[in-house]
Order: sequence, then C-alpha cells, then structure tokens
Amino acid sequence: QTRLVESGGGSVQPGGSLRLSCAVAGLPLNYYAIGWFRQAPGKEREGVSCIEKSGDSTVYLDSVKGRFTISRDNAKNMVYLQMNSLKPEDTAVYYCASVGTAGICKEQQHEYDYWGQGTQVSVSS
Repeated sequence: QTRLVESGGGSVQPGGSLRLSCAVAGLPLNYYAIGWFRQAPGKEREGVSCIEKSGDSTVYLDSVKGRFTISRDNAKNMVYLQMNSLKPEDTAVYYCASVGTAGICKEQQHEYDYWGQGTQVSVSS
C-alpha cells in the first residue's frame, strides 16, 4: 500500500527554522519525483518545491528561494524540506506528493498521484 507521511511541522517565531520530512512507503522512491505543497487558510494550495528522482534537479516557488532546501535519501525512502528564515506568510499545512514514474517534476497538481495527510506549520511572534 502506498503511503506518504509528513512530519516535522510545528510553531516557530519569524526567522526560525523547521525541517519537514516525508516518509514514503509502497513506492520505489528512486523512480519518483516528490513535490512539497502548502495550503494556507482561505487560499488555494500551491507548489513549494519539487525534487526529481535523482535529486540532481530541484524547483522552488519564488518566494521560498534561498530559504528552503529540498533533499532526498532514496535509500531511506525519505524526502526533506529544510525551511529557514521562516515568515508569517509561510504559515500553512504542508503536503508531500509523488508524481508519475518518469521521475520528473510536474507543474500541474493533478498530475501528482499520491498525497500525504499534511503537517501544520505556524509562524508567528
């Protein structure tokens, strides 16, 4: 059974850091790209970052570039999102999701087939 489980969310002050983890089960992770998404209250879900199957290619939402870093450990079936210099506008539920078998990141969310349940990130003073 395919499962993606996020962890690592929490409450931090502006300028703080969190590291989100996405544990993947039931998929040969080395064949899949993994994306991180977020949804803030009253807003549409948006793509935050994605990492292709080899880990050599990554993409980021403009507003998180230079602050967030995505990485993966295929041997451990884990994908991570290191979030530094957090801002109140980063507050959202964060989700990880897998896409296809070509291992390539996609722009359209509907192309991501398996999703985790989400982890809450709250940034406030």
